Amino acid sequence: SIGLRSGDYGGHWSTVNLLSCSRNHASNDSLPGPYPKTPEERAAAAKKYNMRVEDYEPHPDNGEGYGDYPKLPDRSQHERDPWYQWDHPDLRRNWGEPMHWNFDMFIRNRVDTSPSPVSWSTMCKQLFGFIGFMLFMFYVGEKFPSYQPVVSTHHARMNIFVL
Repeated sequence: SIGLRSGDYGGHWSTVNLLSCSRNHASNDSLPGPYPKTPEERAAAAKKYNMRVEDYEPHPDNGEGYGDYPKLPDRSQHERDPWYQWDHPDLRRNWGEPMHWNFDMFIRNRVDTSPSPVSWSTMCKQLFGFIGFMLFMFYVGEKFPSYQPVVSTHHARMNIFVL
């Protein structure tokens, strides 16, 4: 750390840390273990992640380093019940529940994987129908312009008509 001595500013303190470094790393308990090859290893990994053995499926062992971490469905937090009493209601999670490997992608202000109330083809039809209707109306407005009717002003005293 970089510090100041008491003589620099006339104070009675010895050192003030202006810059300090700390090591932040994951503990070995939270890191994934090796890929399970036997049914016993799968059962131990399922227990480690607080899952049932029949629900546990690890990521494929293709060298990306997922190890025994469970492959969870790609579902956003929007799809989870908002009225359930979650342990952590902001993230709609319970304590001890395994997190998705890309958890930060599926939080509520990011990707929403919930089904859309309207199909993609219906949305496109409505958009292009509206754009086509507006282009047609602009064409009609250019082809047949309309103006506000204007009446000449009559000055009765001088008997003059002015447009």
